[in-house]
This record gives sequence, C-alpha cells and structure tokens, in this order.
Amino acid sequence: MQGGHMEVEEPLRLSSVLTSSKPSHLPSLTKLVGTLGPNSRSVETIEACLNAGMSVARFDFSWLDSDYHQETLQNLRLAMKNAKKLCAVMLDTVGPEIPICNQNGKPIELKADDHITITSDVSREPSAEFLPVVILDSPSIFTGSENTSVWLEVLETNGQDVMCLIKNTATLAGFILMHVSQVYESLPNLSDKDKKVISEWGSRNNVDFISLSYTRNVEDVREGLKHFCEILQEADGIILGRGNLGIDLPPEKVFLFQKSAVYKCNMAGKPVIITRVVDSMTGNLRPTRAEATDVANAVLDGADGILLGAETLRGLYPIETIKIVGRICAEAETVRNHSVHFKRISKHVGEPMSHAESVASSAVRAAIKVKAALIVVFTSSGRAARLIAKYRPPVPVFAVVIPRLRSNSLKWTFTGSAQARHLLGVRGIYPILASPNVATSGASSEESGLKLALNHGKSVGLLKPNDQIVVFQKIGDSSVVKIVEFQA
Repeated sequence: MQGGHMEVEEPLRLSSVLTSSKPSHLPSLTKLVGTLGPNSRSVETIEACLNAGMSVARFDFSWLDSDYHQETLQNLRLAMKNAKKLCAVMLDTVGPEIPICNQNGKPIELKADDHITITSDVSREPSAEFLPVVILDSPSIFTGSENTSVWLEVLETNGQDVMCLIKNTATLAGFILMHVSQVYESLPNLSDKDKKVISEWGSRNNVDFISLSYTRNVEDVREGLKHFCEILQEADGIILGRGNLGIDLPPEKVFLFQKSAVYKCNMAGKPVIITRVVDSMTGNLRPTRAEATDVANAVLDGADGILLGAETLRGLYPIETIKIVGRICAEAETVRNHSVHFKRISKHVGEPMSHAESVASSAVRAAIKVKAALIVVFTSSGRAARLIAKYRPPVPVFAVVIPRLRSNSLKWTFTGSAQARHLLGVRGIYPILASPNVATSGASSEESGLKLALNHGKSVGLLKPNDQIVVFQKIGDSSVVKIVEFQA
C-alpha cells in the first residue's frame, strides 16, 4: 500500500489465486533482458529465448573478448531473422570490477573461518589459499568483497597482497568478479578497456544500449539518492544492480532504495530495470517462493524490465527461466491497480501539462475507460510512445515507427530501425517498423500504418471483432486521440 491506495485491484486480489492464468498472446508488458553466454549463445537457444519473451540481449564485457561476443552477436542476428522478432543489443561495461584470474575455470571451494590471500601475482593458480586478481598500480584497501556468494574481511595488507578472513563457506565457479565495499577505490567508472570496447565493438555494431557500471561504496549510494533526479535527467534509463546494493547497504535498506528509485524513474518517465531476482534458477528449474514474490513485487512497484544475468549466461535453464519470469510478470500485471498509478503520475506532473503530455495521458485514460484491447501510436523518434508508456497503460502499445528519409553530403538513408529497437526496453511497447513506402505515401501513411498494426494484433490473437482500439496520431500540427472499433 502507498498513499492509502492498494497497489493491486481489490476484486482480483483473492479471486485471481483461485483461477487459472489466462493464455497470453504476447509476452509480458514487463520487458525481459537476457545475458548471452556459454549456455545461451547458440542460434537455436537464442531463437527459443526470443520466442519465450526476451526483448533485449545483454553482452557482458567483464569476461572474454570482443571476438567471442561478435560470434554471439552474429548468432543473435540469425536467430532474430529466423524468429522474425526484433531484439535490442545492450553493451554492459566492466566499470570498477576486479576480475579474478581463473583461467582453468575450475570451481574454488572456500570454507568459513579459513584465511585466503588476494594477490596481484596472476601467475598463481587460484585456490582456497590464493585468489590472483588484476590490480592497478595504485594500491587499494579492501574491507569486504562479494563474489557471487562469498564475503571476505580484510585482516592485513602486505604490499599488493591482501590477507582476508573467509566469512562464509562457498564455491566460486564460472566467471568470478570481486566488488570492493565501504572504501574508496581509485578504479575508474569507465576504464580504458570500456572506452575501447564502446568506440570499436559498440560503434561497429550499432548497439542500442550502453550500461555504465556502477556504485562501489555507501557514499556513492548516498550521493546517488541525493542527486537521483539529476542523474535521471542525463540517463536514458536506470538499472538497479541489487547485487552491489546488497553489499553497500544494510539488507533492511535495500528495498527502500529500490522503491524510491523506481518511483522517481516512473515519475520521470524513464525506464528502470531490476536485477538479481531469480539467482537460484542458475541451477534450478523453478525459482524459490521468495524469488517469485520478489519478481511480482518489482512489477507492482513499477519496474519496466527484469534483467537476467547468470541465470541465462551460464545457467542450466535459460529458456525456462525467461518463460517463468515472464509468466510471473504477466500475472502481476493483471492485478496491478493501473488507475492508481495513472492518478499518481498525473498529480506529479501537475497542471498545466505540456501539449504532448496532455494528449499522451488522454490516450491512456481513454484506454482504461473503454477497456481497450490495444493502443496504437505513430512515431518517428519514439518520444510519443515513451510518453504513453509513462502513464502505465494496462494494455499493449503498438508503436508504428515511421521511417524518415535523411541525407548527408554522401547519401540518403532511412531512419527507424534504431528508434524501434530503443523502444524494446520500455514497458508495454511493441515496436512495428513500417516500410519506407509508408513513410513516403503522404496522407495515407497513417492509414497504412494502422492497418499494419491491426493486422499484427489479429495475427497474434490479441484482437477480436468489436474490440476497442485507442489511436494516437498527428494530423498536421495537432496531436489527436481517437477510438476505433476493430472489424475483422
């Protein structure tokens, strides 16, 4: 409950538990980001992930090289062609993470109360006694770290070797990264490797999203909260890396940070993605009860997307994980009190609204009032679709992206494909890229675009005869909202 209003619809709260989930014609409104890696990089697996609901593919450059990720990207493109689905590409920078040099990939068994040395001597083999890491020339003091599931407490330092006490029994496996907590470290937020990857691999492949890692200590968290609105003005979206927040904040404060950050993102109309929700599915076919509830609560809080890391990168069940998380999101969406959120954000925006904001909110209000099956919006930049998504409509938004013809001194090109993919990270938006013929057909372009959207809605089973559709379009210099009835 927030502000005296229920976050879920009152009549549905108990009755929905007793009824079977309705079959979904589209993936959940909440977007799913999958990290591609050893267990999810084949064409067949990626194609299955796309069909299961993955809309953004994340490439984690904290491990392996550009050639490896290039092969994976080529497989993604082939899978997209086979599945006939768009998928955005996210490049995840390394940031101030410290990789543990585990070339042989063997699991490392650590026992509570034993001692272990973190060393800069990378020639040493990783073991229960030594963890070789790549450390910069400037010394760093470590007061704690978490590598998937182990905490180390610093006892003393000797040059660039750090003697630690193991706080909990754990097995380190796969690609191991160390996080430094509660102390300032001189590692840059954007390393030289990050800059090279962005300028070369990212630019060459026209990636859609670049994520910048990340908070390193409690002061960063406090500063982030203090200046969150300023950060939102600069960022196109926010990823809440809860693994790191769980280190730098007391456990009882993590949920407060999440709810506060999600609320601010919702009010600003910026997408927010939550991580670390179903860690157990890395090795299990089903999430725990707490994890399933955590996913649903993230949706009820207002998350735009859920990011899956190790669960799809090296997990045993990447496809099943996407399917199950998608089903949990879809179920939570059916009981979310959309009217409460609409009123909350309208009150936050205040009056007078801008023209664009007024029309976008009117489209969502109309969809709620007439119980529309679909909202169709025409856009070339994606801004109109994002404004509609800001008001969290309870139905899918088909964004018909109209290509625009542009030129430089050398050639003419059509825009549109990048703008369409950028919308794949925003809750509830399903971009449809219109053909260049639609863009050059003058007054009939939006009629053709509407027909395209309705035909797609019918083909996926979303529309049936006499369904109401809210249409947001521009006529001349004016923005117009209209309601049409679908005729099969």
